[in-house]
Amino acid sequence: MSSSERIAARYRPHGEAVALFYSKAGEVVMSGPSGTGKTRACLEKLDFYARRCAGMRGAMVRKTRQSMTQSVMVTWEKKVIAWDTSVVFRTGEQEYRYPNGSTVVISGIDQPSKLLSSEYDLIFVNQAEELAENDWEFLTTRLRNGVVPFQQLIGDCNPDHPRHWLKLRADVGRTLMLESRHEDNPELWDGAAWTTRGQMYLAKLEALTGVRHQRLRQGRWAAAEGLVYEDWDRSVHLIDPFPIPDDWQVIASVDWGFTNPGVIQVWALDGDGRMYRVCEVYQTRRTITWWAGTAARLEREHGVEVFVCDPSEPSFIQELVNAGLQARQANNEVARGIQAVQDRIKRADDGRPRLFLFRDALTERDEALAEAKKPTNTEEEIDAYVWPKDVGGKAVKEQPVKLDDHGCDAMRYAAMHLA
Repeated sequence: MSSSERIAARYRPHGEAVALFYSKAGEVVMSGPSGTGKTRACLEKLDFYARRCAGMRGAMVRKTRQSMTQSVMVTWEKKVIAWDTSVVFRTGEQEYRYPNGSTVVISGIDQPSKLLSSEYDLIFVNQAEELAENDWEFLTTRLRNGVVPFQQLIGDCNPDHPRHWLKLRADVGRTLMLESRHEDNPELWDGAAWTTRGQMYLAKLEALTGVRHQRLRQGRWAAAEGLVYEDWDRSVHLIDPFPIPDDWQVIASVDWGFTNPGVIQVWALDGDGRMYRVCEVYQTRRTITWWAGTAARLEREHGVEVFVCDPSEPSFIQELVNAGLQARQANNEVARGIQAVQDRIKRADDGRPRLFLFRDALTERDEALAEAKKPTNTEEEIDAYVWPKDVGGKAVKEQPVKLDDHGCDAMRYAAMHLA
């Protein structure tokens, strides 16, 4: 059996994935709800041309290199190239090498020198909605290797808000956007009915509410109505990490949880009073003993001065004190706390906000939350943190909807402490 025949035997594109394989557009993005197989389709196209065109140079990219190891690279190694042991990963060069001389480089936008050092035929961007538009345009300048008959920037994405740069780019025809659906994934839909796995997966998505349901189940580029933090902008407030100077103040904020997530956020404060979340623990089903041990580790690693804690569990705060930590009750005035965060999210007179979140600050992803399509960190909460509505559909700006707000609560405690 030839290499092409073996590929066809183990993977056959369906729906919009077929259009992706035939497309030679300079920029093409697979958009759609969670679980439609769009990432697999993009990876299979990258692998197909690496095998077909000897000496082809491809790249697999995400916003940060760190975020790739437990996400897109798992799909690549377990589903796309697992059958072929002749494709070898060279750790030093961070690239997969094929027997025919083709290579697929692994890199993050946070490693621009690596991307600048070479030219490519195809570049695949996983979670393209995480990029800024200038990141995307930078990648187009690297497409000039000339081994594949066409040069192409491929991306997959989950829908975001309707004014996202990627959606606007598609609307004016600069990027071809293909809309994948759950029926495109044969693991979920067998061509006539939902598979057992499909029924279980869709049940999880149907249980989502609000904007998360619209984006991850329906595949709509939708904005949350009645957003609490209207000035929140991922392209502004979510930033790449940098070393924290020794003289900066460092605190931590804590929201307790067990069935629902518990959260510890580590915040650094610069000389101008700006807050930076530099580390976050976001976990379910952890005991207070585990949380106390984790807090002690964070105190050592980051020099945390004080832990500002959810006041609902005084005995838990005492556990931190017993572990030798400075811990105190947070001010839990919700309205004032939200205002304190809003004031920091807004741009100050110098044009910059006073609150930022480091990318990839999460110490470990809670896979149970990810499997349930629930937020796994604070930034995923903010996009759906909304005010309730009255019977007429008008937002009631008194108390936010009490759902998936654990990181937002911890952020509120920190802002109040530093107010």
